[in-house]
Amino acid sequence: MTDHRHPRRWLILVVLCLSTMVLVVDNMVLTVAVPPLTSDLGASAQDVQWVLDSYMLVFAGLLLTSGSLADRFGRRKVMVVGLVLFGAASLFATFVSSPGELVAARVVMGVGGALVMPSTLSILITVFDEHERRKAMAAWSAVAVLGMVGGPVLGGALIASFSWTAVFLINVPVAAVAVVAALVLMPESRGPWQKPDPLGAVLSAIGMTSLVWMIIELPQHGLLHPNALGALAVAVVSLGGFVWWELRTDSPMVPLGLFRDRDFSGGSLSLTLVQIGNGGLLLVLTQYLQFVLGYTPTEAGLAFLPMAVASLVFNSLGAALGSRVGNRTLTVVGMVAMAGGFLLLSDLGTTAGVPVLVTALALLGAGGGLAMPAAIAALMGAVPPEQAGVGSALNDTIQQMGAALGVAVLGSLVAANYTSAMPATAPDAARRSIGEALSSGTPGLIDSARTAFSDAMSTAFVVGAVGVLAAATVALFVMRNREPAPEPVAA
Repeated sequence: MTDHRHPRRWLILVVLCLSTMVLVVDNMVLTVAVPPLTSDLGASAQDVQWVLDSYMLVFAGLLLTSGSLADRFGRRKVMVVGLVLFGAASLFATFVSSPGELVAARVVMGVGGALVMPSTLSILITVFDEHERRKAMAAWSAVAVLGMVGGPVLGGALIASFSWTAVFLINVPVAAVAVVAALVLMPESRGPWQKPDPLGAVLSAIGMTSLVWMIIELPQHGLLHPNALGALAVAVVSLGGFVWWELRTDSPMVPLGLFRDRDFSGGSLSLTLVQIGNGGLLLVLTQYLQFVLGYTPTEAGLAFLPMAVASLVFNSLGAALGSRVGNRTLTVVGMVAMAGGFLLLSDLGTTAGVPVLVTALALLGAGGGLAMPAAIAALMGAVPPEQAGVGSALNDTIQQMGAALGVAVLGSLVAANYTSAMPATAPDAARRSIGEALSSGTPGLIDSARTAFSDAMSTAFVVGAVGVLAAATVALFVMRNREPAPEPVAA
């Protein structure tokens, strides 16, 4: 038989990994930049929340549309445009002087990220067949993990040597290299031409943005607050109209029939639940390491190395075992291990021991290395190549909703529990922000703030463990273990 696999597929994978890394690194380095950013810009806790959430708000709102655009007009073209936007906005972020300007930069970065992410995964599944896709997915996931954990380390070093603005500046050369490599190495690919679906694009953008907005407002003000109620009403009407329209139009933007496949629906729901736990993990834990344990930004980044090493090791192990034990088994075992890591983290106090922290992060890394690539491989294996872009976008959208929910709910849960645990006699600013309490210089207030934050973090991580166990349950009962087809023989 003739080998029809793309001859430059491994070079193309390098480009895809670079493109993914620039997005992951940015989100991760920002977590260690929160304390100095807060001080330098005079940002409130709400400002910081919006700096983090504005990216996901735009990202989630535009993913489905960008996936459809990539299938229609070219995946490489859309990815390159997204990288240029992302790099330009990152450069602008190094010159901001107020929280509002930084939020604006993050919005543009969200637009760029929404154009890049669906294209990377859709190109991957079109140039790699099912026999090599698991290895390619493992490499792609490994690079994402390196960016996730290496980002805080690099960010901490940059902050210590320069300032927090350097965490955005590092995006610029990575994006530039990815653009050049894409133009030189990567061929264009697109799905079969379909009529545009402008109504579907508008309804999905409005609906997803409103839903994320509601998630952000809900923990802060409650469901009965006008902002939350209004956002929820817009989301229900828009997304309901979107589903109704997509099921009836001759040229739907999103193939909702994918959800009839158990691997796609089970993988999507499992990843959503996992992201609820993961969404707030780095944000909460890096603040704990710096505010409670007194780590420097560099030390806080280095603390995640056990998670990175374990993830890389078990990522490779999962790629080797996947064809033998199946995606469902790897997903369930990995998610149970992640839940154990969350439970260990929930037991940390104001004087956490290093062995407990290392063990917990290693469990999270090992579990994620097994579970995440397997779940994504099962999910994307159900997507036809001609719908790779929008199928990838659908997967990314579902995961981003989980991440948005995790950051909003877990972040707000920590904030609310911290405030309630602080003494009623403490100044209002100190009851709202641990950073304000630490800057007061009052020993009693500082001790109370550290204890309150540790207790609040423990509650959040228990919630994270519950979410991951729910994801494992969904994977166990919904996903299937498919037997791989015979390996093709090259001519």
